[in-house]
Amino acid sequence: MLLAGCIVFAVGVYYEMIKAGIPYQDPPPALQIQYAVNMGIGEELCRIGFFTILAGLAFRLVVWLLTRNR
Repeated sequence: MLLAGCIVFAVGVYYEMIKAGIPYQDPPPALQIQYAVNMGIGEELCRIGFFTILAGLAFRLVVWLLTRNR
């Protein structure tokens, strides 16, 4: 779960940095829509990846605590 979260987060960063990039100064409406879509995808993937990483870390912590006490 931890590795999956890292991969999803990395894809989200790719969408935000590379696909969306820096917005144009005076873009036509088509480029504004394309930028908004790519930025929205990147933000959502980063959010999902971050929470997946947190869930994976919590799971690893619980497993470590359970095995440590035995």
